[in-house]
This record gives sequence, structure tokens and C-alpha cells, in this order.
Amino acid sequence: MFENEKRELIKAGMKLDRYGLIALGGGNVSMRMPTREILMSPSGMIYEELEPDDVVVLDIDGNIIEGKRRPSSDVDALLYILRSMPGMNAVIHTHQPYATGIGLTCDEFPCNLTTLANATQGAVTVAPYASPNSLLMGQNTVDYLNGKLAVILKHHGVVSVGDSLKQALYACVYLEEAAKAYVAAKSISVNIAMMTEAQVTETVEVFKTYGQK
Repeated sequence: MFENEKRELIKAGMKLDRYGLIALGGGNVSMRMPTREILMSPSGMIYEELEPDDVVVLDIDGNIIEGKRRPSSDVDALLYILRSMPGMNAVIHTHQPYATGIGLTCDEFPCNLTTLANATQGAVTVAPYASPNSLLMGQNTVDYLNGKLAVILKHHGVVSVGDSLKQALYACVYLEEAAKAYVAAKSISVNIAMMTEAQVTETVEVFKTYGQK
């Protein structure tokens, strides 16, 4: 069941490792099928070692439909996000160090790069700490997304969402790129130039025609 989609999920997980957003078996990837089933990465397994049969298929209430592995330990939070956001079909959770580090210093990461404006739709909020594996982690994600496509979880990592797996992947990758640029700029000067709301809005519109449709 969903063989091609499971391979797509595994490839996305491998890209998280490639771009330095996770280490070993950290983080997770979930995606909603058009028929409403949820595909979810298994708990604590390295993406490079996964086969399609390792990906777990669940219903929206968390009942396992197919698969012998345990789903991600964040399953309750992930399903809460998907239930609460019917327009979002993918959720990615990472432990990306630069964005997470910025989340230790502020309550919002302002938009500093055009790629961030495009990928997350603007500034990224920092959500209060919630224990890993808890429902509160999902509740905080939904409450603090503020219409954007990513949120930083204090002391923990990042959650990104998207109408597709590609959109969620771009959100967390470009958030980390922007975080790296911010840290580099901060090492040179305390005065960091940030984009205005007008510039963010303009950039979001420009990038609507970006890429191949």
C-alpha cells in the first residue's frame, strides 16, 4: 500500500540528514494521503536504512492500518497537527541546530532572507517548551504557527508543515539557511538588517511563479 509515497517519505528523511537538520534517527516525517491515511516514519530508525515496509500507515486517530514498526514517538503531536490543519498534508520535525539555537535567544525569528520569506511565508515564531512525545508539542505547534509554515520549538527543534511534502521540506531547509546567515551576520555586527513586512509580502508574491508547475 502506497509504495511510491513511502519511498518519497524516505527520500525526504534522507534529505533532512543531507542538509544537517537531523542526526541518526532523529526527527520524523509524516504525510497525508488523498484517501486520508497517514504515512509516518518509524521511531528511532535511520532513514538511509529504511525500506518502504518500515513506514507505518495509520488512520487519523492513530490506529495502525499497515506496518510492523512503531510509529514516531511524537505520533500524538503529529496527528493533532494534521487533524487541526486539514489544508496541510505534510509535517516534518527536525532538530536543526542553527534555528533551534536562535530559538533559545528570542520569541520570534524575524525574516532576514528572501528564501525564508518564500519558504515559511515570513517571520518564524518560537513556541514555549513542551516535552517531546507530548500532545502539547502538537498543540503548541498549531497555536504558534501564526499562519506560517514553520515554528521553532524552544529547547527542541523545528516543525514545518505544507500542502505537500516538498513545501514542508523547503520550509525547514530554508529556515536553517536563514538561521546560518543570521548567526554569521551576528558574529560581525550586533545590528542585523531584517526585511520589512512590505518586502516579505512582495517576495511571497514573486516566488508564487518560481520553479516548474
